Amino acid sequence: MIAGMAPRLVPGDVCFVTVHETEVAALLPSARAMMRESEGVTLVLPLAHPRCPDGALALRQITLSVRSALDGVGLTAAVSAALAARGIPCNVIAGACHDHLFVPATREEEAQQTLVALADATR
Repeated sequence: MIAGMAPRLVPGDVCFVTVHETEVAALLPSARAMMRESEGVTLVLPLAHPRCPDGALALRQITLSVRSALDGVGLTAAVSAALAARGIPCNVIAGACHDHLFVPATREEEAQQTLVALADATR
């Protein structure tokens, strides 16, 4: 899977916000992702959305184009290790079909290059 991950940058900056369950219905059409947590509901919203606080960390989404297996082992670990070795923070959300990485917008080019190099090294 690593060799074929084909990382793809998704346009636009996003932020992570935690909201109360009662706010979800109104915000969901704008959300790229949602996760229920004990503190509330975390949404990934476009950075320009009014619900993103001033000074929120601007993140960029990189989608691994390879169709990942929910029972697969090693892809997330390899990607996380490669980015960590470069000091690049990364939050991962796994969908049913693909893994989605969220990295600081200021480091997205470096993250993309790191992922391409990782894929090339495993071919």
